[in-house]
Amino acid sequence: MIAIFDYGAGNLRSVQNTLGELGCEYTLVRDSAGLLAATRILLPGVGHFGQMMRALDALDVRQSLVDRIHAGVPFLGICLGMQALFDTSEEAPEVRGLGIYPGTVQRFPLGARVPHMGWNELEVHPASKLIHDLPARPYVYFAHSYYVPENPRASATCTYELPYTAALECGNVYGVQFHPEKSGAVGLKIVQNFLELA
Repeated sequence: MIAIFDYGAGNLRSVQNTLGELGCEYTLVRDSAGLLAATRILLPGVGHFGQMMRALDALDVRQSLVDRIHAGVPFLGICLGMQALFDTSEEAPEVRGLGIYPGTVQRFPLGARVPHMGWNELEVHPASKLIHDLPARPYVYFAHSYYVPENPRASATCTYELPYTAALECGNVYGVQFHPEKSGAVGLKIVQNFLELA
């Protein structure tokens, strides 16, 4: 079962439309039982890091998400859903992330125009499974004020004021800072690649 996790504030309709366009059946889930039944998990996220993590805690699914990721279930975090994989964020330093990876999500430098909103190009790692069968430097749609610094798990980077992680891949865990559901044919292909991963 493909599960889209609904914590109450994600960009669900666009993600649902994307899966619908790909002809995929999916289920919106809001509890641990739904996560336990999932064979793939998508976590879309928009808004504030602290609000998202508090919503996950209010639904009592933090540990279930972590457990399913550690169990090898393919996971795709979108925008804030990718940032949630890390320890914390400068947006809400008092709030813990999922802690799948060490590190802090950072705010673009003072003086940068935020949010970084609109189309920008990716520099894709040749080994990327998520972003393959696409142009060498595809354009995708971003809307964010905080970013994941460059790290060894990055499968694509983007530059806005500075280079940062635009997509990551590590085992069964995938994340994108951009919004594939708003990125036209390129975004559609990226979601399809995730759904077709072995």
